[in-house]
Amino acid sequence: MINMKNKSIDFWILTGTLSLFALVNLLFFLLGRLSFSWEGIGTMIAAGLTLAIYSFLYKDNPTFKVVENLYVGVALGYTVIITWFNALKPDLYDPLLVPLFTGKHAQYLLLVPMFLGIFMLLRFTRRLVWLSRLTFAFVIGLGAGVTIPNYIHTFILKQLEPSMRPVFYGGETLLPSINTLLILLGVISVLIYFFFSVEHKGPVGWLSRIGIWFLMISFGASFGYTVMGRMSLLIGRVIFLMRDWLGVIQ
Repeated sequence: MINMKNKSIDFWILTGTLSLFALVNLLFFLLGRLSFSWEGIGTMIAAGLTLAIYSFLYKDNPTFKVVENLYVGVALGYTVIITWFNALKPDLYDPLLVPLFTGKHAQYLLLVPMFLGIFMLLRFTRRLVWLSRLTFAFVIGLGAGVTIPNYIHTFILKQLEPSMRPVFYGGETLLPSINTLLILLGVISVLIYFFFSVEHKGPVGWLSRIGIWFLMISFGASFGYTVMGRMSLLIGRVIFLMRDWLGVIQ
């Protein structure tokens, strides 16, 4: 009984919200705040989609599900088009298939990646699934060969470089020396914190506690950076609603 009552309330809230949104936009069109053009209709649709996404803050509802599926579908369609025009067409279709119709020499070596790509689609078949393993093995091997050197250079060697600099040397101001000392202290203390072969007592314990502080500061900074990135997206959408749709701010 309570469930049916809640569904009835949600239905009327959804109906009232959609009606209010339609009435507000109709009023904006009549008053000239939104022009009867593709730009005005696009602004109305963008505002509706934005409000539909944020309606999830109240409760999961049919409007949010429709917009969610629409977003996934549009993103998938956009990805397919970008893949065709930026990858498949210039790298496979134009150099391999177009010359067959124009009488020019085709790059038949491209048949190898083409068949590897087709083999990956054979993952959906039972009899030929073993061919897809060739493609996955090639992709993983190539990815490992490219990623491992870059990973070592970026996250190990580049991270070791600041800790290898001298703390004090002639002609340097005090501030860079303090920065170098903090980097050296952070690297050593964090490494000691994860070194479990020695019991964390005495100087080792103190250094491991300092390592915990460095880790917490790092995690807090990363989390704060992520939150600020999401907040910037929220601020952008609020500005769009208040300025471009409602016209409250300039």
